[in-house]
Amino acid sequence: MIRHIEFASIHNFRDVGGYATQDGRTVQWQRLYRADSLGWLAGDDLTTFRALRVRTVIDLRHPFEIEKAGRVPESEGQHYQNLPIEGRRWDSSPYSEEIGVGRYLADRYLEVTEDGVENLRTALETIARAENTPVVIHCAAGKDRTGVLTALTLSLAGVGEDDIVADYALTGLATEAFIADWRGRHPGAPLWPGFGLAPAEAMRFFLTDLTARHGSIERYVTQVLNVSPATIAELRDHLLTEPNSDG
Repeated sequence: MIRHIEFASIHNFRDVGGYATQDGRTVQWQRLYRADSLGWLAGDDLTTFRALRVRTVIDLRHPFEIEKAGRVPESEGQHYQNLPIEGRRWDSSPYSEEIGVGRYLADRYLEVTEDGVENLRTALETIARAENTPVVIHCAAGKDRTGVLTALTLSLAGVGEDDIVADYALTGLATEAFIADWRGRHPGAPLWPGFGLAPAEAMRFFLTDLTARHGSIERYVTQVLNVSPATIAELRDHLLTEPNSDG
């Protein structure tokens, strides 16, 4: 199956399927996608997008970002949810070379798990319902906010930490093109720490610290987000293959 789906105007659209779980199952292909901004879809890219038969789009950006950069075209007819999960605006002042990009990003992701509780819950409940699939979750670059929600989803499905970290780090393949596009749209503007970067250690730090705070990712989801065990079971039932199935 194809993980990276090629578009002309976006650079980080990929299938989250194919990862093995700890109970011997596999995340099914063509059920859940992650992406950068779908507001850039136009022309031939819309043809490619339509072929995926996406039913639900979860847009994690702030409304002001959508107003500026656009949303997935309404003509495409998907169930559309705008669920911003970032509360505090990113502050670059804590960053230093000694801290490093990975630690800086992980700390921002932990802030998302504190500030985005209501919308993270809604997003996971949406992903859990089989009738909503295929689902695309996206933000602006498809790495930070999308990375947090994807990590939570894969962890609930039973995917191991190493694969979750590796999936996150795949964004690095799109970094050069994403930065080039951004510079073209914002000539002369400075880049903030970690812009476009997805170092593996950022996700590793995030998962380690979230687990240390709450005991496990699932406990964070059930006790802080108040996602029910029944919803988690529903998510697993439709996202995963049957045992001993190749998916």
